[in-house]
Order: sequence, then C-alpha cells, then structure tokens
Amino acid sequence: MIAVDTNVLVRFVVRDDARQTCRARRLLERLQSEGGRAYVSDIVLCELVWVLERSYRVARSEIADVLARLIRARPLTFDSTERIAGAIQSYGQGKGDFADYLIREHAVARDCDCVVTFDRQLLRESGFVAP
Repeated sequence: MIAVDTNVLVRFVVRDDARQTCRARRLLERLQSEGGRAYVSDIVLCELVWVLERSYRVARSEIADVLARLIRARPLTFDSTERIAGAIQSYGQGKGDFADYLIREHAVARDCDCVVTFDRQLLRESGFVAP
C-alpha cells in the first residue's frame, strides 16, 4: 500500500495541470486494475478541503460531493469512512470547517461528550460547547 499526498488528490480533482492530472489518474487506474490501495489520511482530506475552498473557490456543496465520491473510490482507503461520511454530511449542511466536523466525529468515536470550542458558529450545533 502507498499513501497519497494532498497535491495528488488536488490534481486529480481540479485537473488544472494536464501532466500531473494524467499522472494522478494513471496512478489511481493502475491501483484499481492491480487491486492496490492508496491510503488517504484525515489530514490530507482536511488539506484538500482547505485548498479547494481557498485556492479554487469551490462551493461547499461541490466539495462535499467530491469527498463523498473519494471515500467510495475503490483504490482509496481511509482511517474511518463512517467518521468521514458523518463529517461530510455535517460540512455540507453546516457552517463550520470540514476539519471541525471531523474532530467532532473522532471525539464521538472516543466516547467524548462534546468538543469544547470558542468558535461561535459551531456552538450553535450539537456536540460543540463553550469552555
């Protein structure tokens, strides 16, 4: 198994550099055909969202769709597709950052009662409380 960095997924999703896009696509196709796997960490997903939002101005709903497709992609493996799926759903509907929702999903998985935060937007949502 290999791990992929954020920039490989950015090229695959955005397709703004023909050469690198082709290389990223071929990598995933090769893994698919050979039964190989590529690990995508939660950090890479958070960076991907940040890059798509900030650098490419991709809409939140489109980013949620991209993430949902990625977690269903056969050659890609993640720490927990269930936690990521929960974070994607909250991100698509909420106002917080994807990373915040992923933090909450990890907290819930660890049997935490809540996530303590100063973020006022998040305090309006379940699972987040002020200190």
